[in-house]
Amino acid sequence: MAVGGAAFAQQPGPVPPGPRAKGPHVWLDLDQAELDAAYDQTVWAPNREQLVRRYATQSDAVRARLGGPRRFAYGAAPVEGLDLYAAGRASAPINVFIHGGAWRAGLAKNYAFPAELFVRAGAYFVVPDFAAVQDVGGSLMPMADQVRRAVAWVYRNARGFGGDPDRLYVSGHSSGAHLAGVVLTTDWPRDFDLPADIVKGGLCSSGMYDLEAVRLSARSNYVKFTDEMEQALSAQRHLDKLSAPIVVSYGTLESPEFQRQARDFVAAVTAAGKPVKLLVGEDYNHFEIIETLGTPYGHLGRAALELMKLPQGDG
Repeated sequence: MAVGGAAFAQQPGPVPPGPRAKGPHVWLDLDQAELDAAYDQTVWAPNREQLVRRYATQSDAVRARLGGPRRFAYGAAPVEGLDLYAAGRASAPINVFIHGGAWRAGLAKNYAFPAELFVRAGAYFVVPDFAAVQDVGGSLMPMADQVRRAVAWVYRNARGFGGDPDRLYVSGHSSGAHLAGVVLTTDWPRDFDLPADIVKGGLCSSGMYDLEAVRLSARSNYVKFTDEMEQALSAQRHLDKLSAPIVVSYGTLESPEFQRQARDFVAAVTAAGKPVKLLVGEDYNHFEIIETLGTPYGHLGRAALELMKLPQGDG
């Protein structure tokens, strides 16, 4: 037995692959393969599928405690509806959460898990549904239009459902944080005949705020980027329209590009002389960090309540 064990122990292990030959730089010091990986969250978060499933089960649990949301249409298309979780009090502030999913996945019903945080603190929580990019010809423009119209609908109808239109906030994660950035830099008077400052604050977690690098990545396989789209939907290029304080966050286990996007956005907002706060989540990956929005003591939950000037825990 000992001899056999020794022989087994002496067998050579597998030979590790050699270093990959680096190609020409495509963006900063990244070659094409590195840039593609930098915008592919599965490379950086091996537990992605587990976490996305958990969003759904946590959302089911929250609905079991709070009750189902009220559903409203903000537009004519079947997908143009939103879930509203009520605060249980009059003239309450509102948080509109824009979900992620790489612009091509995600449903409002699976992003109810932060609702309890806001409802218990005395706020409405709203999650709109909107089209997936592959269903609208590969363009992000219809999605941006839908999210903007959802926010405009909430503002215009707030008093009807008990909310305070003067305390409307937006939050978003991943591609939803990109769209939240678009909302925050919308020209509301020109495009919607609404006051410029209808949004009073924003929380953008793990998003993209300039699309130049994204356009060069493999995401261009399913997003049909154009110069117009890149310019119009890069929030970092429209900071003259930003009228609200914002919080920007990322996790240290996210890809270097997502971390850079957040830092560059914060630097640009700071240079524009506008209020911004950067939060860095130590040891969180891209899909873990958004779960902290579900607790008043979590990385994002605490930041959201502070931004909205709400108490922690039951209000």
